[in-house]
Amino acid sequence: MMFKSSSAQGDLNGFLDAGSHMTGELHFEDTFRIDGKFTGSVVSDGDLIVGEKGDVDGEIRVRRVFVSGTVRGVLRSSERVEITAAGKVMADLYTPSLAIDDGAFFEGRCSMERLEKTSGEAGRKVAQMPFAKSVKPGS
Repeated sequence: MMFKSSSAQGDLNGFLDAGSHMTGELHFEDTFRIDGKFTGSVVSDGDLIVGEKGDVDGEIRVRRVFVSGTVRGVLRSSERVEITAAGKVMADLYTPSLAIDDGAFFEGRCSMERLEKTSGEAGRKVAQMPFAKSVKPGS
């Protein structure tokens, strides 16, 4: 499985490098990559990449997410979730499309609901998706 962004290569808004820790609420426009540890909420109409050393614990609402590291919590994607062979996801997923490579780890629940696609609609759907209240994966 290979991440192919629909945006230009220079559209990476930010990067949390290995060895960095961040807590709070993250907002970005196009693409953000996490290779460090992030705790909190992520909200975007763009794409989130969790690298092999990335560790995200919290609630995520994005267009697409590509996981090669570890994600715990609740993950809501308006388009697609991809978990690579190195990825570990212990979360409840809400996405219309899910791809899991051989060797990947997934524990939690998955709800797949197709969203109607009209221009700009996917971004509005992400913004309207509610965060879950203290949901523990698998509960």
